[in-house]
Amino acid sequence: MTLLDSAVWGGKFYSEGWQDSAIEQPVTEPATGDRLGTVGLASAEDVNRAAARAAEAQRAWAATSPQQRAAVLRRAGELFTEHAAEIEDWLVREAGSVRSKAGFEAGLAIGECFECAGLPTHPQGEVLTSQDARWSLARRRPAGVVSVIAPFNFPLILGLRSVAPALALGNAVLLKPDPRTAVSGGVVIARIFEEAGLPAGVLHLLPGDGEVGRAVVEAPEVRVISFTGSTPVGRAIGEQAGRLLKRAHLELGGNNALVVLPGADVAKAASAGAFGSYLHQGQICMTTGRHIVHESLVEEYTAALAAKAEALPVGDPARQDVALGPIIDRRQLERVHGIVTDSVAAGAKVAAGGEIDGAGYRATVLTGLTTDMPAWREEIFGPVAPVISFATTEEAARIVNDCEYGLSVGILGDVGTAMKLADRIDSGKVHINEQTVSDEPNAPFGGVKASGTGSRFGGATANVEAFTETQWLTVRPDIADYPF
Repeated sequence: MTLLDSAVWGGKFYSEGWQDSAIEQPVTEPATGDRLGTVGLASAEDVNRAAARAAEAQRAWAATSPQQRAAVLRRAGELFTEHAAEIEDWLVREAGSVRSKAGFEAGLAIGECFECAGLPTHPQGEVLTSQDARWSLARRRPAGVVSVIAPFNFPLILGLRSVAPALALGNAVLLKPDPRTAVSGGVVIARIFEEAGLPAGVLHLLPGDGEVGRAVVEAPEVRVISFTGSTPVGRAIGEQAGRLLKRAHLELGGNNALVVLPGADVAKAASAGAFGSYLHQGQICMTTGRHIVHESLVEEYTAALAAKAEALPVGDPARQDVALGPIIDRRQLERVHGIVTDSVAAGAKVAAGGEIDGAGYRATVLTGLTTDMPAWREEIFGPVAPVISFATTEEAARIVNDCEYGLSVGILGDVGTAMKLADRIDSGKVHINEQTVSDEPNAPFGGVKASGTGSRFGGATANVEAFTETQWLTVRPDIADYPF
């Protein structure tokens, strides 16, 4: 039996084993519309039962030794390695990933598990000074039950990067993947940890609609919500969490800038820009959404970027060797095209692409933009590269910062100039002589402004802060004397 044999999960969700669901949804291949299987959806009542059971199971899981929890995470990493090819196939077919992107995502999952295997034995607090004759400690304790809500675009890693550290630190998890990628973003994770020996009741897979999303936020047992997705939905979840006095870690949208400085190697810069804008059809929060190019290079850069765009084939990544796969669904495809056509109607020029191609969209370059056009202001979430010029680094900084988002910025060219520019930029991540898309399991990840609530993913420091609570503990050798 393969890891993802549909006889195990078909028509089911995972909550202390695979449970039959009263609601089923087809798993659809976006490139062809073919049916790949059927996944079971949870209800709000299922969520409430799962949350209560998770709270019970969490206490026992937190009491297990650090070595036992670390062993489960290591075994999960080994299983991701053993089943990488099968998992990549699902990422290609269900999420529309090209093969290289699927391999990258599976590799991140492996790294995430091995990185998180070190968390159970990571220092869990501080020894404090005290004015009294006592020991004073600030220790980190598991938060309890964590809800993880993950999107469709990098469905495996964007769920796992919260699930793995939360589990490693002694929490139980309710995982709600996007229903469009419920297998690669949910079933894969549940099956891996099931096979890795995670005790029953500690992880629950609960695919569903907005009602289920509200339930995993509002369940009284849940203390932390980790959400990755759009800014509007993130704002709503943040409001819910605030009303309920729960912590919400929000990794939201981006409209990321790539700055090409004077003197930069144009051929290399255009290659970086194409990768940043067109990887996974631009369906990445870190996608390069704004190309800000020095006026001395803008014509040459635009021509080079357009040539690359025209050479990138679009198609079905499961059956063809293509650079761009499908957009996740028809609604999003039409939204991408609508932003392009609205911008052209406002005066922008199409230097390459600008067309729907089957279930996908041609790699597109837009010029002649003003900063109030939709293609410049909005997060497109499609393979569109708008280009604008600048004259001075002061102007470049202003253009970069004149955006509601603040997730990732790339700067190409002279390192000294780039360092000075980086100091003036409001962004959670800055990459000098790289494009905007980058992720590693041990690196902090997060944005500012409308891109989220800061770095709450990646690396021991961020993970411990995200998924534990601080408890002050004091100890005296004898009962203290009091004046009453």
